[in-house]
Amino acid sequence: MSLRTDANFFVLLADSYRRFVNGPLVPDGMCASDGAAWLYDTAPFGILAHDTSADPVFVYGNRRAQAIFEYDWDELTALPSRLSAEPMERHERQVFLDKVMRDGFVSEYRGVRVTKSGKRFWIERATVWQLMDADGIVHGQAAMIPEVRPLDAPATGASDQITKP
Repeated sequence: MSLRTDANFFVLLADSYRRFVNGPLVPDGMCASDGAAWLYDTAPFGILAHDTSADPVFVYGNRRAQAIFEYDWDELTALPSRLSAEPMERHERQVFLDKVMRDGFVSEYRGVRVTKSGKRFWIERATVWQLMDADGIVHGQAAMIPEVRPLDAPATGASDQITKP
């Protein structure tokens, strides 16, 4: 079953985000099925999630994340998440993810990532959190990416897109 608009997976994403970050992932008042559809199809930010395997694989990436990283759903959900960073950035990424595991979430993250075609770019102001259900079971980690910009672009604080969704 695809997690694209799966209401149960949406509840895991949204509830764990609210629990750790103390804020909504989607506009208030949406039921789970509407929230799942909005998050996948319409959200103006990228959302990625990976599982808890020894070499975590993406299990979710909304349309915005797919556009940012230049992968379609099938490619993205077969990709080990470490490959979203270049080899020289992977150690820094792992140290960061260990901090998320320890603290539950980290906000205002900035890091270099790489697209399918090899373009390097910054993710900016990202929030990464544990995908933890109400029983305390961790199912992976998720990231909300509100801004990206090319590596060579000056920091502006404005949201720049690598590719159009």
